Amino acid sequence: MSRNRVWLVTGAGSGFGRAIVEDAVAAGDVVVATARRPEVLADLVAAHVDQVEALALDVTDHEAIAAVVADVQTRYGRIDVLVNNAGRGQVGAAEETTEEELRALFELHVFGPAALVRAVLPGMRARRSGAIVQMSSMGGQVAYPGFSAYCATKFALEGYSVALAAEVAPLGIDVLIVEPGAFRTSFSGAGLVESAELPDYRDTVGPTRTMIKSIDGTQPGDPAKAAAAIRTALDAETVPLRLPLGDDAVDAVLEHLRATGEELREWEKLSRSTAF
Repeated sequence: MSRNRVWLVTGAGSGFGRAIVEDAVAAGDVVVATARRPEVLADLVAAHVDQVEALALDVTDHEAIAAVVADVQTRYGRIDVLVNNAGRGQVGAAEETTEEELRALFELHVFGPAALVRAVLPGMRARRSGAIVQMSSMGGQVAYPGFSAYCATKFALEGYSVALAAEVAPLGIDVLIVEPGAFRTSFSGAGLVESAELPDYRDTVGPTRTMIKSIDGTQPGDPAKAAAAIRTALDAETVPLRLPLGDDAVDAVLEHLRATGEELREWEKLSRSTAF
């Protein structure tokens, strides 16, 4: 993709979102950075007044999404890159997770991004160019005890995005699914929601609860390097569909693919025996 792109980044106040904004600015691009509290981006706006604009946006508010996208396209002329980054952590067993918690997570990780995709696609289709970056997780391919709700939303986002990529590729639009492992963001700290505990899940989910909170501030992944990797992927002649980030993500996905293939081969005869 050419330089001087116009980016729309959600959840830009911290973590991956802020790192992506900083990286895009350093590359000479223009970024509309959205957050529920845009004032946290005041320092970036002040330092790059011609390149960064901060706007308030709650991605679960679909009317606000439509208004923000329309406003950005009117004032900047286009949106070249949409980054669906807004999100949070959630830990708890499937039974422990309330319907309200589950629905709220799907609104944030699936329905909000889908609304943003629908809003930006008419402009991208008209120009026959653009890129959509879906911030998923290694949990979009691999699920662990305690992350049933979180992984469900990321699996859903990835399924949506794989089909989306096939639909829009002939129109000159790229889709990049990013699958980070443990990076130094607020996922394990202020951004983490815990479901109420049930004693019967202490042995299976308890270790996950302990692990995810204990790594806060010591995660191996660097968000700045993740942002640079995302830009490298977008600039490639052929943009990859999926981009795992971090040793833990790569190792987990490779092991998942190996185990899945092994199980499929073990049960292949039975699986193929179901025809009339």
